[in-house]
Amino acid sequence: FVTIQYHIKQIENLLNKEKITKYNLLQTAFDISCVKFELSNGDKYISKYYVNENKSFNAISAEADNLKFLNKKFNFFPEVVKFNKHYLIINYISNDKDKPNSTNEDFLESIIKIHKVSNKKYGFDFSTQIGGLKQINYFEDSWTNFFIATRLNPMFELANKNEDMGNFINNKINYLINNIENFIPNNPPPVLLHGDMWEGNILFKEKKFVGFIDPGSFFGHNEMEVAYLRWFNPVFVDSKFLDKYNDKIKLDKNYLLYEPIYQLYYALSNVALWDRFYIKETKRLLKKLRL
Repeated sequence: FVTIQYHIKQIENLLNKEKITKYNLLQTAFDISCVKFELSNGDKYISKYYVNENKSFNAISAEADNLKFLNKKFNFFPEVVKFNKHYLIINYISNDKDKPNSTNEDFLESIIKIHKVSNKKYGFDFSTQIGGLKQINYFEDSWTNFFIATRLNPMFELANKNEDMGNFINNKINYLINNIENFIPNNPPPVLLHGDMWEGNILFKEKKFVGFIDPGSFFGHNEMEVAYLRWFNPVFVDSKFLDKYNDKIKLDKNYLLYEPIYQLYYALSNVALWDRFYIKETKRLLKKLRL
């Protein structure tokens, strides 16, 4: 059993033996611990490290590479201070639980800035992570091929491996996988996505947007991210969010008809990562689609 003190020592070594005066374990999830700490000069940082290392995919390295890519383009992601394959150290973005009750311009503008970065193909230079799970990335010309091969199908298989989801879900999702080009656009513009943009990864302070954390980026269909944002219904994504977003980047006229398909990916990832509760949600989304 490795103590937290051992990890603190390793983090100090990575910071050229600077002294950590305070630390607080924020959470441990998917075998990765997240610690907030302070140095003697008062500077605050976050460090992530494996409690049990995943031999097949290193989410720590993937996040470090992802953040380094994003740091070159934006100023609202944590900056990478130091990292190796065991530890990631990033600066702490000061935030609180005081979230706005409507979609503020600062938050909307930040999403638009990400979604305005375009690419010729779908995918990414390396695989990224969502909740410690590997999101397979390579470059692909067809969005429907990419979405099925690297997102919906692998997550469906993983969820099925972890839980018995029943015939209704399995039959409907298999039908979707085989007929996806009839439901979602095949060639929307490939744009940069945060990749895991849910409420817990969006930071506010005194109702003002201050940053995003825990990205799992790739170039894909922006509407997949919009669908995820709306799925959990956070207070800062208000009823006019789609109109406000549409004023900046046009949404497909049929977007609301296929929105549940994109939300399905995240529901299945929660079945795989969390618990059976999301099987009910998966069923609800499939019924909404009326396949």
